[in-house]
Amino acid sequence: MKNSISNVVEIAKKICQRKLSKGDIAVDCTMGNGNDTALLCSLVGEEGRVYAFDIQEQALLNTKKRLEGLNFLERATLILDGHEKIDRYIKDKVQLIIFNLGYLPRGNHEITTRSETTIEAIGKCLELLRPNGVILLIIYPGHENGKLEKVDIHEFTSALNQKEFNVVQVCFTNQINNPPELIYIERVKSN
Repeated sequence: MKNSISNVVEIAKKICQRKLSKGDIAVDCTMGNGNDTALLCSLVGEEGRVYAFDIQEQALLNTKKRLEGLNFLERATLILDGHEKIDRYIKDKVQLIIFNLGYLPRGNHEITTRSETTIEAIGKCLELLRPNGVILLIIYPGHENGKLEKVDIHEFTSALNQKEFNVVQVCFTNQINNPPELIYIERVKSN
């Protein structure tokens, strides 16, 4: 039996594997414990570059340790700042940007991503995308800020110009307890 896909994180990983090539530039807007950052580093190779953002020093330290263990640190730029400030750090066009929203696993659950800064970051990320580049938004509506973020992200992304972007929502409608959702945004027209 082939492997089944049981959650949106697995789907996002598959998309990363299909959309990224050696030498690409990718961004992890929520580095957390470094899982997505490490995946992106493995996919862009030594010739590529991964930028990763987080506002928590613990996230940066966790990610740095993970990347050092994989010998990926040289291809990554770890940034202790909010993702809404992405335009201060990145000027090049980017192939893939991922947000794994919510709070730091095994961290302080009071510190979460927020709609205002996430929407601001998404707007700036749209400007950085190459043609056929993608933004992946993994949303966790199982906590209060996550519920608000889900509503605001849906409203923002559903209003994007269809001549410039394809927007797809993926959710497991038969799973209980507010399962995570994935929003996929692809630039279809050059900016």
